[in-house]
Amino acid sequence: MAARERTGADLTRLRGQGQGRGNVKSAVGSAIVKGYVIGRRVLLGTVPGTVIGYNIARFGRFRGATYPLLVRTAFGVAKCGLDELALV
Repeated sequence: MAARERTGADLTRLRGQGQGRGNVKSAVGSAIVKGYVIGRRVLLGTVPGTVIGYNIARFGRFRGATYPLLVRTAFGVAKCGLDELALV
């Protein structure tokens, strides 16, 4: 069975959930202003890690508006919100 093609109405519904491109852009911009730049050492709870990038996903379970940072730890890469991290 072929995958169902997404229509314009489907995409509009997904974008209408308050997680559009502008929200992702402002979340990433806010993280950068607060000092969470690529290469910065952080603590994810008590686990040390390094910011390796920014999450620009506009839909899905872990949207960039809520989880704008990608952090590498000894346990793997995690998508994180600003409230989950502390600068080292």
